[in-house]
Amino acid sequence: MRNLLVFIFLAAIVSSCGPGQNGELVGVQGRRGFQDPTPYGMVFVPMGKFKMGSDDVDITWSINSPSKMVSIDAFWMDQTEITNNQYRQFVYYVRDSIARRLLSQQIEDFAIEEDEFGNLIEPPVLVWDIPIDTRDEEQQEILSEMYYTKDESFYSRKEIDTRKLNYEFFWIDLQQAAKKKNRWNFETDSYEENAEVINQMGIPVRVTDRSNFIIRDKVNVYPDTLAWISDFSYSYNEPYAANYFWHPSFDNYPVVGVSWRQAYAFTIWRTQYLNKYLSQRGIPGVPEFRLPSEAEWEYAARGSLNHSMYPWGGPYTRNSEGCLLANFKPMRGNYVDDGGFNTVQVGSYEPNDYGLYDMAGNVAEWTANAYDESAYMFMHDMNPDYKYNAKPNDPPALKRKVVRGGSWKDISHFLQVGTRTFEYQDSAKTYIGFRCVRTFTGSNN
Repeated sequence: MRNLLVFIFLAAIVSSCGPGQNGELVGVQGRRGFQDPTPYGMVFVPMGKFKMGSDDVDITWSINSPSKMVSIDAFWMDQTEITNNQYRQFVYYVRDSIARRLLSQQIEDFAIEEDEFGNLIEPPVLVWDIPIDTRDEEQQEILSEMYYTKDESFYSRKEIDTRKLNYEFFWIDLQQAAKKKNRWNFETDSYEENAEVINQMGIPVRVTDRSNFIIRDKVNVYPDTLAWISDFSYSYNEPYAANYFWHPSFDNYPVVGVSWRQAYAFTIWRTQYLNKYLSQRGIPGVPEFRLPSEAEWEYAARGSLNHSMYPWGGPYTRNSEGCLLANFKPMRGNYVDDGGFNTVQVGSYEPNDYGLYDMAGNVAEWTANAYDESAYMFMHDMNPDYKYNAKPNDPPALKRKVVRGGSWKDISHFLQVGTRTFEYQDSAKTYIGFRCVRTFTGSNN
């Protein structure tokens, strides 16, 4: 009987070792399967090829979008442009983060300053479970610096000073890290002497460790609401400056007055916001949200109609019943023929074959790419991409970013899927918004 028990015990040990212990190459065991779920508010754009460039006569003879056959990997894309209410979630997060950071400096409960081993955490981790009590006099006093001073307040209103809504974020400069001279030398166990990166101020810095590739940046996140006035001379747009971003009636309208840098910061926040939620539940993180490349944008806008001038197909901006198919300016001074005065609610027109709304008109959209007239000549034909991280001291020509899709104030030429134009990355306009994409990771189930 005793021998039988010993045999059973040994058999149990052997069987518990699993296939990974038998000397065969079976891969790391125990990894969870992954199926990339449909992200909320996004649609799937399958991989494919298309002829990138204009499908119409180049009326300006600028030759800045010649035809080029390219292939694009699969990705997810926001079904609509980012709305005021969606962007407001970002603004409120920044506002609340600043408030909790201020409170944590004097009230310990609002931050965790040490880990479980007693080591200091720098910066402290904010605690979000504790509500802010706006009636508490101590908290009111601490948060007073977030508001306009008495001299700057209007009719003694207590309003957040939007100049202080700055978002600090980080990203890894993989382009500089990938340069051969910047690679780690395993023979000398160090970086090469000529390894250097150009920091955010445009200053060369010798590479000493991985931190040199981690870029620290900061941007004010509040939209430029005054752009409604500055964009149009001798035009009465004060009501839009006062109401467009914050009033509930505009919640589902596309956010405007957002610079390229603000849109880029939004994509980083959106990535961190989701992945933090997933990690707390033991779920694998997802690839980063980002701005689309101009090739991805054009491919998605075509909606599998590879030889059409517009997302809906065909060379016309009206359907068979004479109705306009997008929000733009069809004739001089005629902004209302399409049913809107300037912007309209997202999704007001029919989607293209991929299920994407407003890929033409309403607001033009930022892309990730830097603008160069000859970019089509040197970009690769696999996932074409041309980026440049412009520095503050760079000339304006290097701060141009590609804008696609045309807007409510543009003529139909700019609505064509192959038309490309640009705007400067630090400028904010009432006719430019954005949407996000995320790389499709597939599944291993």
